[in-house]
Amino acid sequence: MTGERRALIIANGEYDNPGLSALRSPAADAEALAEVLADRAVSEFDVQVVRDETAHVIAGRVEDLFADSAPDDVLLVHFSCHGLKSESGELFFAARNTRPERLASTAVPADFVQRCMRMSRSRSIVLLLDCCYGGAFSQGVAVRATGEANVLDAFPGGGFGGRGRAVITASNSIEYAFEGDQLADDHVRPSVFTSALVEGLRTGDADRDEDGWIALGELYDYLFYSVRERNPNQTPSRDIEMQGELYLARSRRRRIKPSPVPADLRAASEDPNMFTRLGAVTELERRLTSGNLSVAIGAYEVLTTMAQTDIQHIAEAADRARREARVRAESGVIRFGEVVRGARPVARVRLAGPPIARACHFASSHSWLRVTEDGDGAEISLELSELGAFDGRITVTGPTGEVVVRVEGQVVAEPAPVPPRSRPEPEPEPVPEPERVPEPVAAAASSPKAEPFAVAAGLLAFAAAVYLVPIAFALSHSLEDFFEDGGWTVVPLGVFATAAGIAMLLPSTRRMAGPGALCGLALLSAIPTGPALLVLTSGCLLAGAVCALVAIRRDRSFRLGLGKPRDGLAVAALVAGAGCAAGLVAEAVKLIGYSSSRADEAAIHLVVSVVLLIGTLLGALLRPAAFGVAFLGGVAAGGIVMVCVLFYAMPSSSSVTGAGWGIALGAVLSLAVVTGFAARKVKG
Repeated sequence: MTGERRALIIANGEYDNPGLSALRSPAADAEALAEVLADRAVSEFDVQVVRDETAHVIAGRVEDLFADSAPDDVLLVHFSCHGLKSESGELFFAARNTRPERLASTAVPADFVQRCMRMSRSRSIVLLLDCCYGGAFSQGVAVRATGEANVLDAFPGGGFGGRGRAVITASNSIEYAFEGDQLADDHVRPSVFTSALVEGLRTGDADRDEDGWIALGELYDYLFYSVRERNPNQTPSRDIEMQGELYLARSRRRRIKPSPVPADLRAASEDPNMFTRLGAVTELERRLTSGNLSVAIGAYEVLTTMAQTDIQHIAEAADRARREARVRAESGVIRFGEVVRGARPVARVRLAGPPIARACHFASSHSWLRVTEDGDGAEISLELSELGAFDGRITVTGPTGEVVVRVEGQVVAEPAPVPPRSRPEPEPEPVPEPERVPEPVAAAASSPKAEPFAVAAGLLAFAAAVYLVPIAFALSHSLEDFFEDGGWTVVPLGVFATAAGIAMLLPSTRRMAGPGALCGLALLSAIPTGPALLVLTSGCLLAGAVCALVAIRRDRSFRLGLGKPRDGLAVAALVAGAGCAAGLVAEAVKLIGYSSSRADEAAIHLVVSVVLLIGTLLGALLRPAAFGVAFLGGVAAGGIVMVCVLFYAMPSSSSVTGAGWGIALGAVLSLAVVTGFAARKVKG
């Protein structure tokens, strides 16, 4: 095709008439669609944007586009505005100066656009209508045409003299939903239709057959299912009269067709001699690293067959060779840390391995997570405005597998500007470099007001720690009694409860780390062991944990969830937790063997082992990562407390060696160390 590709994007979100509500989405729609259509890696459209103009300006631009066209030109027009129906049922597109009672002279008639399309010499015309039909009229604006009209009726087919045209609408009906004289829906939400359109073109997901091109029919199918998935009450519609297929954009999702391996190599891979097949694996591995993707995927398919059907020795060699070509990212987690609200930070996902392992496409889990693909990876950018933690995923899919990259961080408020000094500065003198303020302290200055339930949780944790002091004195009348009568067993709990209380009150940790640590500590410390005086302490910790969870629930930007173990440290934590549980179970068996009267103590060992194992598993799976790691730290702290208490209750007998207790202590300390490394990694 030698003709030009021209696009006209018309976006009207601001209106002079107070009866027409402002729309937030048109400006964003215009910017996003213009960006993707002008991207030479995606399409080659010459894009013009008409934003918030009057009806005669819009009509002039529409007429110019269609009148100045050649037969081979591809023309695309996108309307994002209010769509209004006159008393006689005619469709109009609202402009900045539109008056609902004077539509004929102040709005753009759909019939005018239709006439321009018929008069154009272009044989490929695409009209996209993302209109809020009916608008949102304030009190007193009389619009008497009601009911439902098919939007496509305003653009009837035929009369194009063999030329092609397509009309795709965001929805198929014009319906008024009044409450008295006012429409019930003000339609100020961002556009689902144009968001899906931009996403389908930018990511290549609209390339349904993965042939490297996005055809008009494929684009409509993608829009239909994407819009219906996001909003079941909205149904896109189409009316296409076009000979042949019209390709609107390129796609990176091109399916790689495998190239058959040479006949002699195929024969060697199936030879009865195992050494011949082993040599074939070596040659297939070499072809797997080829820059010719068809050759590489052909070798991958043969290696896959050998890995699944050959004898163990050959299958293992084939599987090792195949794994070298699996899809993998250099890092499984992207941590943005603290992001100032309004900033647009950028990071990169880099892929590793041979060319076949890097021939991937990327998909994001949230609309605020933008992905721009390039040769060996993708650029990741954020578009977030709400304060609080964020947690998203980038799914990387290729012909040899799939990998998920997690994206974490927290949006914080912008620090207040420092007022200028009122007196002149002295002459500059050599001074040492100023001390850098640690990031958590700087963030604290801009943190929002403390949540009352978070404060209550911190105070309850402090109350639990303070109450332990008289308990320690009640158990011990002297320093010797302090160690012999078990007074020392409450010291770790007091230290950890105090630390949890501090974390609940510090601005930098009260959103995630504080609640996580307090909940993990309360999970184990609330198990009924030791003297009855500890019941009040356990109650304070449990109440504090409940308050912390309520604080999280009230924070709309912070949602807990479960996922896969984050990394190797999460797996190490699970191993340490399982080791501690195994040690306690072994000690319980020893106690039962020592005396049947110790069955109650053995039962407590078993309960602690089960709760600690569950807590460790939750800590490894909880999302966001900062909360999960803090919860794991609380579990480790509670485990140390319980192991100390159980050691004091252990009978002094040669038949009960305490080996299981020693294993449990070593494992729970290892859990604490692993959690420390994980916390440092999350902070980084």
